[in-house]
Amino acid sequence: MDYRDRLTGVWARTVSRRTAMNTVVGLRRDRRQKRSQWFWGLMVWAGWAAAASAAEPVRIGILGLDNYQSVAFTQLFHDPQATGDLAGIKVTAAFPDEPSTDITESVENLPKWVQSMKDFQVPLVDSVDKVLAQCDTVLVMPVDGRRHRKLAEAALRAGKRTYIGRPMAASLEDVAAIFKIAQDAKVPLWSSSQHRFSPGFIGMRNHPEVGKVLGCDVYGGCPMVPHHSDYFWHAVHSLETLYTIMGPGCETVRCTSTPQVESITGVWRDGRVGTYRGIKQGAVKYSATVFGEQGVSIAGVYGHGVPVKGVAPTDDKYMGYEGIAIEIARFAKGGAVPVTPAETLELYAFLEAARESRAKQGASVSVAEILKRIAP
Repeated sequence: MDYRDRLTGVWARTVSRRTAMNTVVGLRRDRRQKRSQWFWGLMVWAGWAAAASAAEPVRIGILGLDNYQSVAFTQLFHDPQATGDLAGIKVTAAFPDEPSTDITESVENLPKWVQSMKDFQVPLVDSVDKVLAQCDTVLVMPVDGRRHRKLAEAALRAGKRTYIGRPMAASLEDVAAIFKIAQDAKVPLWSSSQHRFSPGFIGMRNHPEVGKVLGCDVYGGCPMVPHHSDYFWHAVHSLETLYTIMGPGCETVRCTSTPQVESITGVWRDGRVGTYRGIKQGAVKYSATVFGEQGVSIAGVYGHGVPVKGVAPTDDKYMGYEGIAIEIARFAKGGAVPVTPAETLELYAFLEAARESRAKQGASVSVAEILKRIAP
């Protein structure tokens, strides 16, 4: 074989190797392209699925429409400009229920709030079961706490996450029974006054001008009615403010009652003292004075922000029901209850201890003893 033959053979083998290498590289490139196409296809599908999921609102059902809060929450959830936690919520069904004939505001307000719900295009149904079939979370909203246990039980037995408007019930026994039903059904449940989430109240827990809270004096209106335990009907709002700022842990309660005022004093296990002035005559406002390690300050005005250098703002955004609506929205989307059953039970035991102290002319009543009576 001469030089040219050998050169031709080398060239042929080189071309063959390059062809083979190009083939391998091409195959690898094809595989990478296919993997890339598969990856981006998966991302597109995931994005589409997420968008579809985001477009599907969380469904809320409402039981009871004689309470303005039913309308207020719906207005916030259905606002087309809603953002953040309030976005993606829809009231999909509501059961008006019957008015409580011995409560004037129930009789007078039910037709008005029913019309408001129609204006928001909320489907009104004629039974509790029809609401439960069309929602994920239930709001139990009759103004009459006597109706709450039955409605809440239906929602909880159906496995629906449940919020109960104020008051949680008309008696401590019903409060305990509702929590027991929720525990047995393993369904999240909570209840709270809207006052708890007013920025100027909840913001006093860690206010830099106050520091660690050592005591608190709250005040607010205190109408009393025969169909609810003395302080469940309205005083619960201000007592919820007291617990919001002080936290749980009250041991004893005393109550002094006169035609002008209900004066309730609680002593916490760490020696702190919290008081409530329930106004029955004269001008009515809702706020508090907070005593702390760093200073003393008024709390904010209901619906507004925390005070700055002792001055409570009133020209900021009015939150009203928005604070608690945000908490309801988070809960409806799968969040934890923002107020524990233990704290709520203690709060209502506090109210019952105050009622008992009032009946005993101001004697000290143990909150723990009240709780023992409702223990399972």
